[in-house]
Amino acid sequence: MSIIGETCYHRAMASKTRLPGRDALRDSVLGGDLVFLLARANALTLAAANAALAEHGLKARSYSVLALAADGARPTQRELAEFLRLDPSQVVALVDGLEQRQLVERRTDPADRRANVLVATDAGRDLFARAQQAARAVERGLLAPVTPEEHERLAGLLRLLAFPD
Repeated sequence: MSIIGETCYHRAMASKTRLPGRDALRDSVLGGDLVFLLARANALTLAAANAALAEHGLKARSYSVLALAADGARPTQRELAEFLRLDPSQVVALVDGLEQRQLVERRTDPADRRANVLVATDAGRDLFARAQQAARAVERGLLAPVTPEEHERLAGLLRLLAFPD
């Protein structure tokens, strides 16, 4: 057998023994499983967001904490943990990291002197504004195939799932 013939033979055999391709996997039972689709969309979104936020020294979780502080929500760490669905120890680490960079401050809650609220510094608000532009660019890129009406509908449906009560 010539080298060309041998190469064609090996390609033909490989195509017969190859594992299912992307289309076959996409059409599998998981391709219609909503839990899997949400998890996959989340993984793709987080990877893209983390890549874009890296230039600002942030990841999706630290960006989320900074966003809530910069928005003036004045959340406690407990509220952050519940809202972001994180363990309180994870929130402490995130806040500590942002505080070390002088992006946020813990302040005594005037309504409950036993609790601290999180407030963005001027540097934190400035960084958030720049990081938000990067996050929005990622969102536009990921949702490019979606019409504005579908985008609104998707956001509404996700809000229903994210905030069921």
